[in-house]
Amino acid sequence: MRSEELVSIITPAYNCEKYISEAIESVLAQSYSNWEILIVNDNSTDNTEIIVNEYSQKDSRIKVINLNENSGAAVARNTAIENARGRFIAFLDSDDRWKRDKLKQQIGFMIEKKYGFTFTEYEYIQDKNNSVEKTFKVPQSLNYSQALKNTVIGCLTVIIDKNIIGDFRMPLVRRGQDNLTWLMLLKKGYIAYGLNENLAEYRRVAGSLSNNKIKALKRQWVNYRNEIKLPFIKCIYYYSFYVLNNIKKYYFP
Repeated sequence: MRSEELVSIITPAYNCEKYISEAIESVLAQSYSNWEILIVNDNSTDNTEIIVNEYSQKDSRIKVINLNENSGAAVARNTAIENARGRFIAFLDSDDRWKRDKLKQQIGFMIEKKYGFTFTEYEYIQDKNNSVEKTFKVPQSLNYSQALKNTVIGCLTVIIDKNIIGDFRMPLVRRGQDNLTWLMLLKKGYIAYGLNENLAEYRRVAGSLSNNKIKALKRQWVNYRNEIKLPFIKCIYYYSFYVLNNIKKYYFP
């Protein structure tokens, strides 16, 4: 790569004082240096704001935006996207981490192949001891129909090239807005391409909403019907695959 294109990293943050430093440190450790991280503090009530401000004072690439009221991850992410200056948009939640060569490998992959939407393998790590619980493999590519059957795209692994995909926002729903965003982009005819490299660590936090599989199943049905607006029969068809693939994803090797 002759020169590094700017990557804007989108990080919503709410009451994450326990983990946010690890997320930021994983960005600081990147072998790819031309990035900015936009941390949107979603009106946290713990020490999140203090921690992120300390980091921003030490490195100008770390930018903090404070929301006056708790608005949810969709608003926080969209706020960051609206303020992003980079050609590439990447996502990293406040309790997750990246491997050192994540940006270097994935951006190089995208530029070489001229891909506008990519995602990678990632691993589940336990909250208590950071031990690896499982690694999630990815397909070489994913279209709209395939994505409706399987939420294989990890938000913490996604990078979008705005030169190819254009400007976009996440739908304003409280939960599952990341998966809805990928579906809406794929519905336009774009293809998501998988990079078979394990480049990120998804923290399994006990009691977190995203860790509640029953709520996630109910939410997916509602999103298919109300947001994607799938007809009832098609919704049953795709949702059946979604449930089966999730059982396979989380409970089988």
